[in-house]
Amino acid sequence: MQITNVINAIDKNSELTPNRIAYDYLGETHTYHELKCYSDALASKICQMKLTVGAPIMVFGEQSFEMVATFLGIVKSGHAYIPIDQHSPNDRIEMIQEIADPAACIAVEPLPVSIKEIPVIGPDKLAQIFKTTGNYDPSLAVSDDQNYYIIFTSGTTGKPKGVQISHQNLTSFVNWMLTDFDLPKAPVSLAQAPYSFDLSVMSLYPTLVSGGTLRVLPKKITDNFKQLFEYLPHMKLNVWVSTPSFVDICLLQPEFDATHYPILSRFLFCGEELTHRTATQLKERFPQAKIYNTYGPTEATVAVTSIEITQEVLKDYQRLPIGKIKSDMEIEVVDQVGQRVTPGETGELVISGPSVSKGYLNNPTKTAQAFKQTDNHRVYHSGDLGTKDKNNILHYLGRLDFQIKLHGYRIELEEVNHFLNAQRFIKQAVAVPKYDANHKVAQLIAYVIAEDNDFESKMALTMAIKKDLQATMMAYMVPNRLVFKTSLPLTANGKIDLKSIMSEVNS
Repeated sequence: MQITNVINAIDKNSELTPNRIAYDYLGETHTYHELKCYSDALASKICQMKLTVGAPIMVFGEQSFEMVATFLGIVKSGHAYIPIDQHSPNDRIEMIQEIADPAACIAVEPLPVSIKEIPVIGPDKLAQIFKTTGNYDPSLAVSDDQNYYIIFTSGTTGKPKGVQISHQNLTSFVNWMLTDFDLPKAPVSLAQAPYSFDLSVMSLYPTLVSGGTLRVLPKKITDNFKQLFEYLPHMKLNVWVSTPSFVDICLLQPEFDATHYPILSRFLFCGEELTHRTATQLKERFPQAKIYNTYGPTEATVAVTSIEITQEVLKDYQRLPIGKIKSDMEIEVVDQVGQRVTPGETGELVISGPSVSKGYLNNPTKTAQAFKQTDNHRVYHSGDLGTKDKNNILHYLGRLDFQIKLHGYRIELEEVNHFLNAQRFIKQAVAVPKYDANHKVAQLIAYVIAEDNDFESKMALTMAIKKDLQATMMAYMVPNRLVFKTSLPLTANGKIDLKSIMSEVNS
């Protein structure tokens, strides 16, 4: 199966299988017919609003059906959507509005901040719109190189970057998913990642264009292990999409195996490194299932390489490879001056082809630093280190800069440091990653020089700092541990000696 238009492929299912369940949120189900009706009604309303042509629309909410219907309604009206998770700090919502300059905001859940200067459709108004019958002009819908969605990732100086993903980028990714991963017909897929995290796209669009069912595990369930382990067996999934970290949690339950999940036949991982230990344990629990390791930055549309983790791969590699590049893309491994290195040598992974983004929204400086245009192809300098072996299989070896992946989330350490050093109880601080035996970031540790204070203990000070940080930055960026120091080591140039701190943290 191949598609040429994501929107049309999803709508076609409302004609072929109108009563099939498209979305299942903890037992609350919605059909493909409802998905089309809701999205058509919203598209019609947006078109009547006479918004700036092509300007994006912010969408605030969690993992509800209304969120997905809103995404489709927006792209049908000719705009890209910017998903913002409801657990985001208020400052982040305001920063995204400032950077994106959106035409409007749709609040699927109540907004915690006041959005000014643009129209806002709140939850009650949205519910009314979804009850109406809407007709929109299909020729207005997003297509080709027009932006389909914009995901804001971590950025330096506390400012996130909006990665623009076009309809063409998304179509290239979806077609690869449909052809290279042997997905079941009409898959029943796990939707666990928040929609502000592009891993969610790996579940969302391949499932919907295939006429499958998305079954949602929202944050309120995943945060409670007791509820998680009670609910999981009832989901009857056959396709699993998550970070390795999330499946590690599920593997804590001895009953997470093929006996108790007999139809779970595909595991797809992205967002962080899949360790040999996790893959081995999963293969033992689900011997007949296919396990895929994938790799890709948000800037190249979710993932661009894959490999099936077989017993042979586990036997041959202690550190698992990220596989081969998708057929319409290229990855070159280059040295510091941009020259291709010989197989087996380490260099930066440079990605080119139709999945590569046009750049960061309203940020020409950062775009020029990371993206280039050559021979009608966009090229993205990933900042990731890797090698390509003699069999053309790629291996990921870490980051060139101070960007890390923790539990699947991409974190710029400079952004963490920005928020740390802006905190009222901190005089100076720096955050560094602590790695486990599998080369995976296990924790984020902050070395802190505290301001003079009246706290009774370091524990009380730590709790106060973390409480303040949680109000200004995403929860996954808050350091796991604070180590209080009277001074930080410096280099000969007078800069904080990060290598020394890294060495101490990881000794």
